[in-house]
Amino acid sequence: MSTRYSSVAGSFYPENCSEIERYIEHFNKVVDDTSYTFETGFTPRALISPHAGYIYSGFTANLAYRTVSQNSKNIRRVIVIGPSHRAYIKGASVGLYDTYQTPCGNLKVDLHYSLELEKKFGFLHFSPEAHFEHSTETQMPFIAHYFNGVEVVEIVYAEISSTEISELIDELLKDESNLIVISTDLSHFYTKEKARMLDDICIDAIANLDLKRIDQGCEACGMIGVKAVIESAVGAGLKSTVLDYRTSADSSGDESNVVGYTSAIFGK
Repeated sequence: MSTRYSSVAGSFYPENCSEIERYIEHFNKVVDDTSYTFETGFTPRALISPHAGYIYSGFTANLAYRTVSQNSKNIRRVIVIGPSHRAYIKGASVGLYDTYQTPCGNLKVDLHYSLELEKKFGFLHFSPEAHFEHSTETQMPFIAHYFNGVEVVEIVYAEISSTEISELIDELLKDESNLIVISTDLSHFYTKEKARMLDDICIDAIANLDLKRIDQGCEACGMIGVKAVIESAVGAGLKSTVLDYRTSADSSGDESNVVGYTSAIFGK
């Protein structure tokens, strides 16, 4: 059996399962101590989640996974779509493995479904070098925690259009047991004030499913995926809810050079 081994455990997130569980327990305690409600008014089909180190963006990501887990009970497959930060590839790579390693146990990869997607979409192929990727890997411990027994699919993209990824998302939405994860961080390395200005454009575009708005200054490393999920959401008649926004300054205290993070869910 082939395994997609963890490549950033011990850096972006703990390499010990008990430490990951402590992070999640802490994030949830913070939420439980507030008046935050997890009622969405719709069944989640997709989410946006950040992919920085858990100390910076873990709370924001956890909020999305917890909200989905409490509002959707029939998820059997999670497809994680994220930008490539290390390898240049044309199109997108789908991970053709049997299992996906996490510190809290291996997840089963839906290899048959992955192969079917590869056959259906000409831009999909398998490039092993693309799967040493933190944008997708950082999502997996949350999936392992909140969705017991699901199978996963990992898709990493580089040189591709948002329309092509949207066509893929349209196909994924046909199966109501699929949950789609779009991985992205927002603006990078501005002052907190400047970051908020740029990130507000992204958040407004996501909240209102507005593709024109997102081109008015939003900066996101996963912009292609964000545009794609908005386009697909509009086509499928989905609603969106932005759950959280913060910057690295909330953890580091450094407001001079921050990265922005948001999480959101889409459903019907």
